[in-house]
Amino acid sequence: MNERTTSASWASGIVKALELEGLDCPALFRKLGLDFTALDDPDARFTQDSMTRLWQLAEDLSGNHAIGLNMARVVRPASFHVVGYALMSSRTLAEGFERLVRYQRIIAESSDLSFHLGPEGHALILTVHGDHLPPPRHSSEASLACALSLCTWLSGRVIQPRRVLIQGPQPDDIEPYKAAFHSPLVFGAPYDALIFDPQDLQAPLPTANEAMATLHDRFAGEYMARFSESRVTHRARQVLCRVLPQGEPKRELVAQALHLSQRTLQRRLQEEGTSFQALLDDTRRELAEQYLAQPGMTLLETAYLLGFADPSNFFRAFRRWFDVTPGEYRARRHGLNQPEATPAPVSDARTPAYIEPAQ
Repeated sequence: MNERTTSASWASGIVKALELEGLDCPALFRKLGLDFTALDDPDARFTQDSMTRLWQLAEDLSGNHAIGLNMARVVRPASFHVVGYALMSSRTLAEGFERLVRYQRIIAESSDLSFHLGPEGHALILTVHGDHLPPPRHSSEASLACALSLCTWLSGRVIQPRRVLIQGPQPDDIEPYKAAFHSPLVFGAPYDALIFDPQDLQAPLPTANEAMATLHDRFAGEYMARFSESRVTHRARQVLCRVLPQGEPKRELVAQALHLSQRTLQRRLQEEGTSFQALLDDTRRELAEQYLAQPGMTLLETAYLLGFADPSNFFRAFRRWFDVTPGEYRARRHGLNQPEATPAPVSDARTPAYIEPAQ
């Protein structure tokens, strides 16, 4: 399962917030094993856990327990990827928040938003999820502060919520929260939320542009539609399936097919929780199961379709995958008494596709 990710646009906003504390963000990224240059790639994404570690390290170094609130000072529509521009062209803030809810996954997959009109007013409710690590309070507090700051930025006037609900316990120093929200604060709340006066969210926005809103909706919708398929893992797997019958696929060949440099391919795969070798191995394993389900396909043909120059390498890999030989696997699958005999290795000019790593 792929890890939840955050857009480089939002990660750039986090970096700007940390820089307000005088932190050396390139050094922080190096310490966490993250690629700082990826922030310049609008399609790059970072895992939610890596952003959690970034927030935690920044808090430890700065001593600022409310460091997430800094994002309110640096937020702009660009911080929200294409969604920010969709908000900017909306007729009202209420319409903009509806778009924000619809396209939230583009900004960060770790957050869920809901927006509805209740007895107290319009409520923008936020839930932040973690993966292997629990999400820090900075993630949700930064999001609330950014949403409010964006309201002021888009409307051209100060917007004050009726109430601000914060799940985290009340900190010793609440002054940063008073400065960020200028509204009644409720700590230890059941969820994180901003409660707005309906009149504030129904007022026309000076940046409204119906034609641009339609265009941005299309861009955001297309991005959402291809979100899973746009993952480099998915695209690289398609290339591997296509080129495996030609022999051992090289990283350079796959990168060229995706119009990426080898370094960018490696980084994107790492962001999505895998590597080229792991993806190649997984693709071969899945294809091996499909091929062995076809009674008419020989084991030798299967080995070559998987890009193995030497069938003995295929048999070693198969035993590693399933703890049985291909013949035994096929016999069990089809209810046969005798497994297909293992062919002897043959020579071939192609390079062996799998080499066991040194132990």
